[in-house]
Amino acid sequence: MDTNRLSKELREIASDKASGVSVELVGDSLAHMRGTITGPSETPYQGGTFLVDIHITNSYPFEPPKMKFLTKVWHPNVSSQSGAICLDVLKDQWTPALTIKTALLSVQALLAAAEPDDPQDAVVAKMYVSNRAQFDLQAKEWTEKYAKEGQKVEAAKDPKVVKLMEMGFGEQDAERALVKCNFNQEEALEYLLAQ
Repeated sequence: MDTNRLSKELREIASDKASGVSVELVGDSLAHMRGTITGPSETPYQGGTFLVDIHITNSYPFEPPKMKFLTKVWHPNVSSQSGAICLDVLKDQWTPALTIKTALLSVQALLAAAEPDDPQDAVVAKMYVSNRAQFDLQAKEWTEKYAKEGQKVEAAKDPKVVKLMEMGFGEQDAERALVKCNFNQEEALEYLLAQ
């Protein structure tokens, strides 16, 4: 992990108030961050503030950051259950020339321009294609319920993290284990028990 580059990226994001994206560290490691994205105007997400969990691997910038929504989002390319994001720049289209900021801006742009032919959530994608008015209404309702001020903290905990916390593990330990085990809860539990 290139810590100098990451520090520079964080300074750049902090100095750009107009982009609609921001990032803060979770704890004292550069490997875990929480991003904030404002909902694009003229979309059902307008007025919402969406939290994104960001994990940086040791191979960054040669491999993309791992990102997923912490705030519930009704969108064809976002899992309505886990917050997983289906976006090419977070997978095979990532290049070291991209940054955390460009990745967050790409996620923000995805909110405005869904790709229903490459869905993360098939149920949402079907609604998007077959009944756009109903989709827009549902997306707006979720934005009101989960992405408005005062709702963020409650919506921010991943159900898998909560489940591990209910078993007695700390939040940061649970998050680290899930990331290490590609969000497989059973493997994360085994990893935590072996510590």
